[in-house]
Amino acid sequence: MIQPAKSTRERLLHAVLYEAGAMLILVPLGSWLLGHSPAQTGMLAIMLSTIAMSWNMVFGALFERLERARQWQRSATVRCLHAILFEGGLVFICVPVVAWWMEVSYWQALLLDIGILLFFLPYTYLFNWLYDQARLRLKQA
Repeated sequence: MIQPAKSTRERLLHAVLYEAGAMLILVPLGSWLLGHSPAQTGMLAIMLSTIAMSWNMVFGALFERLERARQWQRSATVRCLHAILFEGGLVFICVPVVAWWMEVSYWQALLLDIGILLFFLPYTYLFNWLYDQARLRLKQA
């Protein structure tokens, strides 16, 4: 089934839920793994989350336009393409921010971002699948 377009309000809700879920998992885990305070890791998470939410809304709108134009259905292949392109854009945008905030080289920031990416690829896929399932059920109710 082709997904109906999301309103700006729903797109914002989607982005907030996505980022809140990720932060609840990543801030404690990142603080523990990196040996930084939860405050420093949390501030980085907030900065990256703000960037990611903005990217989520812009990328989601563009990708859905492409989906409708090509009449794609949300198959596993389309979901994987969505997740890879979304996360690839974030790597490009976020590495300089991580390097600056954590006071590390771009290489170290890239390695850290790859670690984050390894979390977010399955998270993005699963979150969006669950969101779409819930959305379809609510629309049918």
